[in-house]
Amino acid sequence: MSYKKETCGPIKDFLIYHEVIKGHSQATIDEYFLDLRNFFRFIKIERGMVAPEVPENEIGIMDVDLPLIESVSMNDVYTYLLYLSRDRQKFTNSKNSDIGLSAATRARKIACLRSFFKYLTQSAKILDTNPIEGLESPKRLTSLPRYLNLEEAKRLLSSIEGINKERDYAIIVLFLNCGLRISEIVNLNIADIYDDRLYIKGKGGKTRVVFLNDSCVEALEGYLPLRQELVDDDEKALFVSRRKKRISREAVHAMVKKSLLRANLDADKYSSHKLRHTAATLMLQNGVDVRTLQELLGHEHLNTTQIYTHVENTELRLAAQANPLSSFSLDEE
Repeated sequence: MSYKKETCGPIKDFLIYHEVIKGHSQATIDEYFLDLRNFFRFIKIERGMVAPEVPENEIGIMDVDLPLIESVSMNDVYTYLLYLSRDRQKFTNSKNSDIGLSAATRARKIACLRSFFKYLTQSAKILDTNPIEGLESPKRLTSLPRYLNLEEAKRLLSSIEGINKERDYAIIVLFLNCGLRISEIVNLNIADIYDDRLYIKGKGGKTRVVFLNDSCVEALEGYLPLRQELVDDDEKALFVSRRKKRISREAVHAMVKKSLLRANLDADKYSSHKLRHTAATLMLQNGVDVRTLQELLGHEHLNTTQIYTHVENTELRLAAQANPLSSFSLDEE
């Protein structure tokens, strides 16, 4: 997807600003683009700017100019929110999709609009007033993240098998011990390993250090010799597929699902992201400080981490060893 081919004027400038100046990731820029495209498609339909027979997914936004943007009112946004909550399909490419987006999804879209109009008034200074200043986000019900308990986590680790056993085991060990995001797992390079630590490039291009406990070191030592036999010396990726290329997110998701099923765990209830939750919860339950965990997980805001619980202080390096899976070994099977 290339927003530069589908946008112009203030929208394009806003996206370039966030990519070049704010340093946001491509995934974040793509989300902003999709949110703005959906909003202005809705505005064009509401204003009668497109023929009724034109499918919504074919409505372009190249003609969205400053006068149209200036005409947006708070009531337009409220009407859009009503549409999202009552009429918008959750998955637009599915005929059987449920109707109505969640409060969390609507809040993200509102955050994008707030950022857009704030940019136009404060950074670009092409609007005198912000038409949606003071717009509140939809109220969300806070739910605790799902996670595996200690015995379930050990069962999952013991269930891994197949031709890529060493690689898959190392991936799940890093999920469960280091609390990495799937994007961080996939994007790891061999050069990111240094002694007993990993250098992780997280959201927004921010780099953090994650220390490796004994279980992680053992898992990587079991995988790396096999990786070396499989790939050429110029391959940077740490985790590779049988095609000798960087493993994809889809492949990791599928591997985790298969491993969950093999361990007799609910693959619909749990996922690769739930393994990140598992790592966070197990460490907090075993004495890791919430601020240390914030740094370990790469959360920008403490309240994101506080969804788990509050515990006493400790040091970042101790957090890795505090995970009860740190001493797990295949020899325990």
